[in-house]
Amino acid sequence: MRLLALGATSALALPPLHVLPVLLLTFGLLGRYLNTATSWRRAAWAGALFGFGFYATGLYWLVNAVMVRAAEFWWFVPFPSMGCALILAPTVAVPAMLSLAVRPGLGRMVFFAAAWTLADMSRTFLFSGFTWNALGSCLAIPGLMGDILIQPAAWVGEDGMTLAVVLLAGLCGTVLVDRWWPDVSTRHYSSPQRLAVLSGGALFCLIWIGAGTARFYTATPQGEPGPIAVIVQGNVPETEKMGRQNPREIFERYLRLTAQGVREAQQIQNTQATSQPPERQAGGPDGSTGRYRPIVFLWPETSFPGYTLLQDSPRARQIIMQWANPADAGLIGALRVDQQDRYRNSILALAPDGAVEAVYDKARLVPFGEYQPPFIPLQIVPQGGMAPGPGPQTLHLADIPAVGPLICYEVIFSGEVVRRDDRPRWLANVTNDGWFGNSAGPRQHLASVRLRAVEEGLPVARAANTGISAAYDGRGHRLAWAGWGRSAVLAVPLPAPLAPSLFGRYGQGIPLALSLFAALLGGLPYWVGALRRKTA
Repeated sequence: MRLLALGATSALALPPLHVLPVLLLTFGLLGRYLNTATSWRRAAWAGALFGFGFYATGLYWLVNAVMVRAAEFWWFVPFPSMGCALILAPTVAVPAMLSLAVRPGLGRMVFFAAAWTLADMSRTFLFSGFTWNALGSCLAIPGLMGDILIQPAAWVGEDGMTLAVVLLAGLCGTVLVDRWWPDVSTRHYSSPQRLAVLSGGALFCLIWIGAGTARFYTATPQGEPGPIAVIVQGNVPETEKMGRQNPREIFERYLRLTAQGVREAQQIQNTQATSQPPERQAGGPDGSTGRYRPIVFLWPETSFPGYTLLQDSPRARQIIMQWANPADAGLIGALRVDQQDRYRNSILALAPDGAVEAVYDKARLVPFGEYQPPFIPLQIVPQGGMAPGPGPQTLHLADIPAVGPLICYEVIFSGEVVRRDDRPRWLANVTNDGWFGNSAGPRQHLASVRLRAVEEGLPVARAANTGISAAYDGRGHRLAWAGWGRSAVLAVPLPAPLAPSLFGRYGQGIPLALSLFAALLGGLPYWVGALRRKTA
């Protein structure tokens, strides 16, 4: 029970609470347990309990998705959070077990941090992938402090940040717990060792903050600025959408909000036009006065009422673009049916005349929501699930800076949100977090959006049905946002992207290399010494 409680307490460090000091206590006590474990089985069991407590608490809000359809799936209510925690617990149990391959002490904790990160990265391949709540996200604190702390994601990614957090919490926490442990005979570290670890940890934090500060204040956008993004948050309750109640009212609500947002975007255009040099005030490329930045509006995931109406009704698309006039394009989340009669979760890009200029299909489907793992005997996913798209794409729309579309939780996959050979100039994320209620879930999702902006150096516009909609620049600095549970519209002039970051160029290869290096650093001295003793 103690290890379960330690794992659950560690979840307090995740968004939206960010209680980082608890990690020194929880990982310190876990580290002590691993340093005193006498068998692989005991170490694995300790890791499994810790991991189960961590994920069950951090993902408590998953139960809200079932409560939306409680009348049909009342029997499934206990399973989302607990079931996911049970599936994810081995990603902590295995690193804990493998850590016994290294002698107790600092080396074991370094090896454990590396193994934790590698196991965390492996969640990309679990079913259709579920990398939610990587510990690196705990540094995405709202405000300036978080802006600075997350800048190293541009070099090492979110998984590299996870390695740093587990390494720092494990080493410093373990020596602190060891210092105050009542049984002096079982202490593992001498006073000089404790001083060295704590001093090194403090120095590491100072370097991290200094590097983050330098990047935050020196990174500059490059090239032409992005479009003016009109982000529409309709705030349609999930029960109303599922029951297809008031589809006309929903449609009209989105039309009104879109028209309002486009008017605000035009005011921004006019303001910027008057601040331009005289030679540019003559007009934009289309000859119109004061139109130097295109307007693009975003509707959230599956926002359009009805399953295939947007796909099949040219008149509906024309009405949307008439209300959005003079917007240059619209990115609308909608369900569609492909030529093989398979449902797809898509973004339809509309041209000013209402024509479908491009289509993006969601590639990463939500396990148990859009995708049913084959080992589940009961049909719990409507229509048997959806068909996935091919993966990250860059849409090149007329007169619009190239955009990378992302639907819902695709944005949580570090290093897999853009095409490396066709880098977009901004990212558009549409989502519907209404399933998860006013809980930690939407805030954790938003933290992932912010981290992707830093990793790729790209501005992001995010439209969420019930919130939280937001826009970030390429440093992860918030430009605008609309809170949970209200109808809103944001008109945000997006800046130009930053230069491609180190992580943007090499992706997951960087945290993978760092984790393997840390594993060797922690284990190699012990393994070499053991080999010499064996051959002596």
